[in-house]
Amino acid sequence: MVDDGFPGIAPVAEFDGIDRTRFEAEIQPAGEPAILRGLVKDWPLLKASRQGAGALADRLKQTAPDTPVRTFRQPRSAGTRFFYNEDFSGFTFEVETPPLGVLLDTLVSGQDAAEPDALFAGGVPVREALAPIARDNPMPLLDPAVERLTSLWIGNQTRTAPHWDLPQNLACVVSGRRRFLLFPIEQIANLYIGPLDVTLAGQPVSLVDPRHPDIDRFPRFAEAMKQARIAELGPGDALYMPSMQVHYVETLDPFGMMMNFWWRDGPEHLATPFMTLLHGLLTLRGMPARERQAWKLIFDRYLFQDDEDPMVHLPSTARGLFGDPTPDKLARIRAILGRSLNR
Repeated sequence: MVDDGFPGIAPVAEFDGIDRTRFEAEIQPAGEPAILRGLVKDWPLLKASRQGAGALADRLKQTAPDTPVRTFRQPRSAGTRFFYNEDFSGFTFEVETPPLGVLLDTLVSGQDAAEPDALFAGGVPVREALAPIARDNPMPLLDPAVERLTSLWIGNQTRTAPHWDLPQNLACVVSGRRRFLLFPIEQIANLYIGPLDVTLAGQPVSLVDPRHPDIDRFPRFAEAMKQARIAELGPGDALYMPSMQVHYVETLDPFGMMMNFWWRDGPEHLATPFMTLLHGLLTLRGMPARERQAWKLIFDRYLFQDDEDPMVHLPSTARGLFGDPTPDKLARIRAILGRSLNR
């Protein structure tokens, strides 16, 4: 489809003709990224896209031209990679909130510019004002009753730093071409992750630029690249990314758009485990190594062990907060944590 931007990297597995039954039985259980060729080729948005960026922009503007969208803008002199400045005191880009119609007009008119600013709006929510877009371009692989976040990514030629997302994602290309470089989360030590709580757009990112890696500074990145996979997509294609799959993305054309479908499996009460990580800073960091190792064993036993119920030897009435998560127990857990954090 496009030039291999990372020679020698193995491709992500490809599938054609995937329906919901195969997706749920074959793709999801494998827990691996998967290219789903032509999954959304019949969307009305794809019909507009085939007529050009202007026609696609007009289709969106007919729906909600005045919707404000959080947009990242970077001078072309700073390159196409959105990142921190040299001392991590700020970023290489500015955040703006133009109306959707203004953003689209800027991107369409800038297609022929020699060096337009690098520009994208990520996570534009497809709800309320933009709800007709989701209604007319449905995701055939997901149960309509499943809680999900549907969002648009709209921009020009840009590069996003490697990062992970908590939800699963079906990223569907509507316009332009995309190149994804994907790493399993097990490579986190080799990706040199930056600040966890001061981020570019919400998620921690790798400090390594995959396009121009500084191996002297980041020598273990060479090992991460051995485990990487590449996915190259065009309009109508989709990429399934399991939860916590690290991914770097290049937009290859002057105008591009994706629609993303994000969702989590599991009970509704689950919050982000990042809160647990922060709580651990107060309760575990600095603990003597022997004590910390003991608590690691306890966490493994009561949180991460999937092959045996650690409470199986107790009657249900004696399992306390570690029993079935009833609304009352969840409220008690939140109250205990709230009191402990407010001391």
